[in-house]
Amino acid sequence: MGLLSTIKTNPRLKKIAHKLIVGNARPRRWVRWFVTPFIHHRGKGSVIRWSSRADIFPFNSFSLGDNATIEDFCTVNNGVGNVMIGDDSRIGLGSVIIGPVTIGKQVILAQNIVISGLNHTYADISLPTRLQKVTTSLIVVEDEVWIGANVVVTAGVTIGKHSVVAGGSVVTKSIPPYSVAVGNPAKVVKRYDFEKGEWVKVTEVQIS
Repeated sequence: MGLLSTIKTNPRLKKIAHKLIVGNARPRRWVRWFVTPFIHHRGKGSVIRWSSRADIFPFNSFSLGDNATIEDFCTVNNGVGNVMIGDDSRIGLGSVIIGPVTIGKQVILAQNIVISGLNHTYADISLPTRLQKVTTSLIVVEDEVWIGANVVVTAGVTIGKHSVVAGGSVVTKSIPPYSVAVGNPAKVVKRYDFEKGEWVKVTEVQIS
């Protein structure tokens, strides 16, 4: 049995390893300086602005594609799930990305967007919520998506290729490719009709 398997199967060793890696809900400095830069993929020309908080842990995957940018004041956290960001994508100012999240190529995220594959459980009323287990469900943002400012994307959602999510929307259900979604909860209001070669309005009957 390898060292990693031994740690995972031994609660005491797992607790010690966690304390060595994690300090006050973020990676310790030695992890940020001497581990993260050497085990996670950073594509050619990729940028993480100095004021962003990159809480990137070694026990889950993180990848930033070629020419991708994480703008100022963002938070990116792979503590409970992988975070994968494709080539030429941009994470806008003040946005929060909490894994598990996969973002495709040529994606534009505007400002102050929250995309979180994490939820806290609350079933046990004898415990504070922060001490209860968390659940995760992968969020997928496919290629060429544009998400407007102040959008929230909830766990388990897929936003299809070349779709647009209007600013201020709350996305609680998956959005098909080539769609425009608006509102709280977000609903599809337009889809691209390849036969007509244009964007067409969607009625409630068509959505269902």
